[in-house]
Amino acid sequence: MTETPPARTADPAHTAPQGYDPAAFEPFAVTVDLAVFTVREARLHVLLVQRGEQPYRGRWALPGGFLRPRESAEAAARRELAEETGLASDDPSAPLHLEQLRTYSDPDRDPRMRVVSVAYAALVPGPLPEPRGGGDAAHARWTALAEARALAFDHDRVLADAHDRVGAKLEYTGLATAFCPPEFTLGELQQVYETVWGTTLDRPNFRRKVLATPGLVTPAHDGRRRTGGRGKPAVLYRAGDAAVLHPPLLRPEGRTTP
Repeated sequence: MTETPPARTADPAHTAPQGYDPAAFEPFAVTVDLAVFTVREARLHVLLVQRGEQPYRGRWALPGGFLRPRESAEAAARRELAEETGLASDDPSAPLHLEQLRTYSDPDRDPRMRVVSVAYAALVPGPLPEPRGGGDAAHARWTALAEARALAFDHDRVLADAHDRVGAKLEYTGLATAFCPPEFTLGELQQVYETVWGTTLDRPNFRRKVLATPGLVTPAHDGRRRTGGRGKPAVLYRAGDAAVLHPPLLRPEGRTTP
């Protein structure tokens, strides 16, 4: 949430019906907040913006903003995502995933006025250009998830909820491939699971499970391999078409990275 609340103006296309008084109801604003994740240097990162104005001037926060008068929450989320990352989420070729997380409506979550926020989680593969702050954001940066703390508003809660959602969906959907480029190796895919879950995975066991899960991945066209480095060239894969994984890829319990 990085903007000043828009001024309230009358919309001639939506005049109040006879006998209805809008002034009888307390006004409130609606915003979108975005938890945007990517994997950088083998660590899960989240996009943060530094607020340039009050409230919470100088504090880091999730990017977002107020809905415009003739704009849906999803359209606002896509606009904010494009402004902050340079990626157009309505472009079918854009390598990203965007989904609604939940609504946050605690009465005192914003000291300016009553604000209801519709939060979204977005996953984008790297490499990405350095982010740019928009609205009243002074700066923007990719921050390691473990270092994203003491955020403005209730964004610590929003970020934790988004991370939990992403981690859970990796178990029963092919969402992990949204962190990968169009063509990737199984080693790169394993790194996504390890990064999001904060755990180490046995390489042969992971490979066996992935290849035995229908629709999770499919070999790249022409059986292309990635060369370079030591050892045998790695086979390249693309995201499969399975909406739900059967069986699921459950995370190991009790094994975490140091």
